[in-house]
Amino acid sequence: MPQITYDLLVIGAGSAGSSASSAAARQGRRVAMVERDQLGGTCLNYGCDPTKALLHSAHLLNRARHADRAGLHIPNADADWSAIQRHVRQVVDHIRGGSEEQAQADLAKKGIDVLKGDARFLSASEVTVGDQIIHAERVIIATGSQSVIPDVAGLRETGFITNKQAIWLPTLPRRLAIIGGGPIGVEFAQLFGLIGVTVTVLEHGPALLAKDDRELADQLAVLLSNQGIRIMTDVTLQMVRRTDMGKCLTVRCGDQAEEELIVDEILVAVGYAPALESLNLKAAGVETGDDGIIVDRMLRTNLPHIWAAGDVRGGYQFTHVASDQGELAAYNAFAEQPQPFDDRVIPWVTYTDPELAHVGKTEQQLHDEGISYRVGRTLMSDVARAIANGETDGLVKLLVGDDGMILGGHILASKAGELLASVVLAMRAGLTVDVLAAMILPYPTMVEAVRWAAKAVR
Repeated sequence: MPQITYDLLVIGAGSAGSSASSAAARQGRRVAMVERDQLGGTCLNYGCDPTKALLHSAHLLNRARHADRAGLHIPNADADWSAIQRHVRQVVDHIRGGSEEQAQADLAKKGIDVLKGDARFLSASEVTVGDQIIHAERVIIATGSQSVIPDVAGLRETGFITNKQAIWLPTLPRRLAIIGGGPIGVEFAQLFGLIGVTVTVLEHGPALLAKDDRELADQLAVLLSNQGIRIMTDVTLQMVRRTDMGKCLTVRCGDQAEEELIVDEILVAVGYAPALESLNLKAAGVETGDDGIIVDRMLRTNLPHIWAAGDVRGGYQFTHVASDQGELAAYNAFAEQPQPFDDRVIPWVTYTDPELAHVGKTEQQLHDEGISYRVGRTLMSDVARAIANGETDGLVKLLVGDDGMILGGHILASKAGELLASVVLAMRAGLTVDVLAAMILPYPTMVEAVRWAAKAVR
């Protein structure tokens, strides 16, 4: 088999792998990036970007149907699923930089060789890709994650889809069951519900969005229910089978009697696990744990020349985290003094309408840790711009320590992800809540809600 030597081999072309490869190429390193599927990984092709394009279409449709509240009449507002998918493909291609071939050519101009196929370690310094043996002085593993499939009797035999198939369904089901009430399940529930699918969310835990602020997450659950989405919690999914009427799920909610739910399709959205199976990490001697590849604060594995970045190492499974980790791993791979990854302030957003944005601790976490805190709140129904826009659902909540430092920020509002930015900056820079309260902001804007929440801290 032919052998090729690189300064750096990056396994995976998702957010972490792409940022790592680009960062190393900018340093003048000879780089190869391996990808067995499509460039851009899950986020670009099956996750963040296409789902946000789909959600945008669904939210526009919903607003058009309720435009009479603003004095407008938009007759016959309806969804064309095929046209929506064409729009999504255009969005994905634009973000990628053109077709797969165009993107690969652009990477080659940057000095990055793209190798298509499965990467498999032969040793700590040799990897096979197809019929080639790649020798690399340094390796960054960035293979991302894959959907977790629950062990439910009959589920695999009956058939299901994940987010990977849901985006590109040739036709819409009339009835959809979503297993999992986390961010992915909730986003798809609203997306499909708004374009006419009858949706039921099955959540094993006591409530949706378990990692978010309970008050705000419960408000969002009420809004989704009012949109016609059925939410079932404390669910035990006992079995799945196929019948003449469709796919039948036998469920029990807490102490209630068993119920049979008949649907046309089942979407599994219970979470992700690191994608490690095909790598043959034992041959390299890379240590793994329950959450993925074990790394130190510099993202280095137990082997001095191998790093890991993104979902493959567990922890925060967000694109923005993976991208920053990939860039840092590429820097550390060649640095005399590697730098630690700073994960003190990591924001995330559930992109429903309204959005649910989160950074720092929740009230429950602070309570469990015995940390004293104060709360500042502003209802969006008290914000002038929200009233003018007809976007009064939700609130801003700031959790502040006795020293005035912001311990957590939680926002349920239209464009909450954008509103959260000032809170993220304050926490990152170590600014007190008084600094946020003293900001002079243009009127009328949605972000004023953050200032009013800061001023309301007691």
